[in-house]
Amino acid sequence: MCGIVGLFAKTPKYEGRLGTLLAGMLETMSERGPDSAGFAVYSGGDDGMLKLTVRPADAEPLPAFAETYAPRRCGSHAVLTVPLDESETVIAALNEAGAAVVGIGKRMELYKGIGLPAAVAEEFDLSRMTGTHGLGHTRMATESAVTTDGAHPFNTGPDLCLVHNGSLSNHASLRRRLRSEGIAFQTDNDSEVAAGYLTWCLNRGMSLKQALDRALEDLDGFFTFVVGTESGFGVLRDAIACKPAVMAETGDLIAFGSEYRALAGLPGIDTARVWEPEPATVYFWERAA
Repeated sequence: MCGIVGLFAKTPKYEGRLGTLLAGMLETMSERGPDSAGFAVYSGGDDGMLKLTVRPADAEPLPAFAETYAPRRCGSHAVLTVPLDESETVIAALNEAGAAVVGIGKRMELYKGIGLPAAVAEEFDLSRMTGTHGLGHTRMATESAVTTDGAHPFNTGPDLCLVHNGSLSNHASLRRRLRSEGIAFQTDNDSEVAAGYLTWCLNRGMSLKQALDRALEDLDGFFTFVVGTESGFGVLRDAIACKPAVMAETGDLIAFGSEYRALAGLPGIDTARVWEPEPATVYFWERAA
């Protein structure tokens, strides 16, 4: 049992409050996942640059070379903005130094840690963050150890991240297939395989909607996904849809929660269209760049 939340700003009206709203939603899902939590927020970005969200090795500072990129510290993580043509070299050097690169994207920053969702949100000052969309996850680990690496979201390609409630039955065979085609994984978590699968689809020119449609054919098990890309936000439940889910839409916001109470504090919720997403149905929104 885990908790998922997601928020997509259809207009600029609530971009300045995105972090505050997402933090409240995340904390509300604490009972569904008290052992660890994480979130991703999509904000500004610069052409030709990538933002790397980095978690240094335990009790270690960032490698000295990282200071070249004027890292912005945020709790136990740091964000480096690097030229696109230097990114592979920088990522390899960070990995060699034992630092975990947890998020890569032009606009996306990704943070996660062990502890109650409210504590994780406070460590990274989520309530002060702004952006166009974001998603979060509260974890109750049932199939793997409670670690920061195992916490969601998972990022397997630039600006692509995913949170998942459920369990995939064919993740081991799919992981082997995706590795053979160049998708790298950092954990044994089945949710990271789902993210890697969507990255594989996007790398082949599919839209997020097309990738989610295809996931219904290739992923076995039970799942609810909330997915973010640089400009898009998607939701998908499997054909059985045994995991709880609720959505709401106003003129300014699209919101997802594992339970309605995650949405209850949002502006305009009293007049929002509220519904349970249908099984095996892709929901997708996108904003112009």
